[in-house]
Amino acid sequence: MSREEALLHFLARAGRAGWTRRALAGDASARRYERISGDTGSLILMDADPATCGPVQPFLAIREHLYHYGFSAPALWAEDQEAGFLLLEDFGDALFTRVMADDPARELPLYRSAAALLARLHDKPLPGGLTPMTTEALAAMIAPAFDFYAPGQAGQLPAVQAAFAEALRPVAAQPAVLALRDFHAENMVFLSDRKGDRQVGLLDFQDAFATHPAYDLVSMLQDVRRDVSPGTEEEIIAFFIARTGADSATFRAAYALLGAQRNLRILGIFSRLATTRHKPQYLALQPRVWRHLQADLAHPALAPIREALTPLPSPVVPA
Repeated sequence: MSREEALLHFLARAGRAGWTRRALAGDASARRYERISGDTGSLILMDADPATCGPVQPFLAIREHLYHYGFSAPALWAEDQEAGFLLLEDFGDALFTRVMADDPARELPLYRSAAALLARLHDKPLPGGLTPMTTEALAAMIAPAFDFYAPGQAGQLPAVQAAFAEALRPVAAQPAVLALRDFHAENMVFLSDRKGDRQVGLLDFQDAFATHPAYDLVSMLQDVRRDVSPGTEEEIIAFFIARTGADSATFRAAYALLGAQRNLRILGIFSRLATTRHKPQYLALQPRVWRHLQADLAHPALAPIREALTPLPSPVVPA
C-alpha cells in the first residue's frame, strides 16, 4: 500500500473520507501538513512518516501534558501512531507572525501573553520521559555549526564545546523546566475566542526537552524568522523575571548563554538544510541569526566562548 493509499484509509476510518484537502506550509522537518475541510468544519492532518520523521509519540505525549494543564495545544481527533497520521484541531491562520505583520502594535501584548504562558508552564511538573539537558549535552548540540556552517574551523569545536560546558554549569544547576524548544511566532496562533494565555495556540512541540527557563524565552525573542524590536525584547525579559521571581543578573546570563548555544546550532542546521535538503532559502536567515549570536556573545559571562569563537566567519548569503 502506498503512503497516499494508507492516508486515505486513515481518513475513511476517521469518518473524513472525501473531505477537501489543501496542503499547508511545512517546517524544517519532513512532516507534511494539510487542512481537510467538510460539512462539520476543518481539521489539520499531520503526515509524519516514521521512516523519515521518527515516531509521533513524543508529540502526543507533550500534547497530552499541555492539554491536561489547560494550555491551548490542539485537540486530538484521530490517530494512527504506527503509520504516523494524526488529525488535530484546526487553530486557523492567525499566526503571531501574521497578526504582528498586520498590526505591529500587537507585538508587545502578544509576546507578553506568550511569556505569561511560559511562566505558568514552568510551574507545572515535568512530563515523564524527558531527560534534562546536561552541560555536555547542550555543548554537544553546537556541533552542526562546525560540521556544516564552518567546516574549515572544525578543529576549534572541542575548545568551543569545552568553553560552553564550563560556562553552562551554573545554568544546568537550576531546576529544569519543560522547554517546547521551537517556541516562536510561526508556531503560535492567536485564538481570539479564548482568555489569558489560552489565547496562545501552540504548535510544533515534539522536540521538547527539559532545561533552563530561559531557553524558550530566547527562542521567542531572538526569532530567526522575524526581527523583534529591541524594546520588546527587553520589556518581555523584565516581565518574565518579575513574573517568576528570578534573579535578574543570573537569568540574563543564562539567557545570553542559551541564546549563543541555540544560535550557533541554528547556523549549522540552516547550512545543513541548504546543502543536504536542498533548501537554500534558509541561508537568507543566517545574517539575523549571526546578529543574535553577536548580541549574546557581548555578555560578560560569555567572554571565554567569545574568545574560542573568534575565527568563526560571518555568514555570506548567495546572490
